[in-house]
Amino acid sequence: MKRLIVLLALVLTVPAAWAQRAPDPLSRPVSAPQEAARHQAEPDETQLLSHRHYKAKDGHEVHSPARSTHDQVPTGASAKCRDGTYSFSQHRRGTCSHHGGVRTWL
Repeated sequence: MKRLIVLLALVLTVPAAWAQRAPDPLSRPVSAPQEAARHQAEPDETQLLSHRHYKAKDGHEVHSPARSTHDQVPTGASAKCRDGTYSFSQHRRGTCSHHGGVRTWL
């Protein structure tokens, strides 16, 4: 009987512990104005060498990572990738995933 009670107690408490997730170490608090600015800041196409776009998981169309024309940070860039391109990702997850990962967050 004691084993059954202990087993039942474990079954009931373990899922609750799993449900509590540690915060994402890559996430940082962003104020509402910063979040709005991030979504509104469109890259200046004249500052970029390529002009491709992709649809993000949230449905927004985002400029694909691109090299800048003068190696300066282009408008709207959120990160510089390890291959030298600038990312315009609106979320940290997956940023620069096909470009060697993030070198620097902007």
